[in-house]
Amino acid sequence: QVQLVESGGNLVQAGGSLRLSCVASGETINIRSMGWYRQTPGKLRVLVADIFTAGGGTNYAESVKGRFTISRDNAKNTVYLRMNSLKPEDTAVYYCNANERRGYADYVHWGQGTQVTVSS
Repeated sequence: QVQLVESGGNLVQAGGSLRLSCVASGETINIRSMGWYRQTPGKLRVLVADIFTAGGGTNYAESVKGRFTISRDNAKNTVYLRMNSLKPEDTAVYYCNANERRGYADYVHWGQGTQVTVSS
């Protein structure tokens, strides 16, 4: 099993910055990618950014390109999300995600979420 623990969520003013961290533990050897999703009340959870363990390729939602940066430290099984120029519309619960492949099966793991609130 893979366990994910996020940290770094906070209340920040518009234009400010935050860095989220997510530490993976347990059977992490088969994690293929990790990422961040966010969710607001009544809406679906959507991808913010993800990064592949091998090669470091990344994907970003259009709404965060140029403002957010995802990075990873494979030795620490940790993924980070640096968020700059935050906007009120970035307010959400941010969830860490890990995609694991064991054999021919894919497994998706989620953290408990961390609240990011951006005040105007």
